Amino acid sequence: MSDDILDAAADAALALAADRPWRLVSLREVAEKAGVPFADLYAKAASKTALVFRLSRRLDRAALATAATPSDDLHDRLFDATMARIEAMEAQRAALVSMARDENPAALALHFPFTARAILEAAGVTASAPRLLAMTAVWARTVQVWRDDEGALNRTMAEIDKRLKQMRERLGRIGAGF
Repeated sequence: MSDDILDAAADAALALAADRPWRLVSLREVAEKAGVPFADLYAKAASKTALVFRLSRRLDRAALATAATPSDDLHDRLFDATMARIEAMEAQRAALVSMARDENPAALALHFPFTARAILEAAGVTASAPRLLAMTAVWARTVQVWRDDEGALNRTMAEIDKRLKQMRERLGRIGAGF
């Protein structure tokens, strides 16, 4: 039941954020749009930030779903997993950009390591502390470029490629490479 409430609320949050600035959306409005009692939603997600985290976890599943992507090249697997996450976000671009614009940046950044771990694990890379830190930085920059890159996502793909190459080189220098 709690997953149903959270998923319905996350969907409602996306719909509301696509229509108007996220800062103008209240948690009560999300509950009403989702058709769930406010008290029940509040018990599962006491803030809009909690709903953003729920959405992020759902989108992380897209990266995890690439785990079966066959490729001998690690760079390709990391690129594919990162792009799968970005492509999952594309369908909700307007809402996610609204949320990112109005949500506390520090709160949003708290979920970046979870996404980074999903991407690493989907690519078959053990998420050691240095790798997780490096992939978190790659993800943070990727999202920043994605927000301004509408259309074919050429800038986003180029940024992912560049940052993954830098990550591999830098991790190699400290003996934490793959």
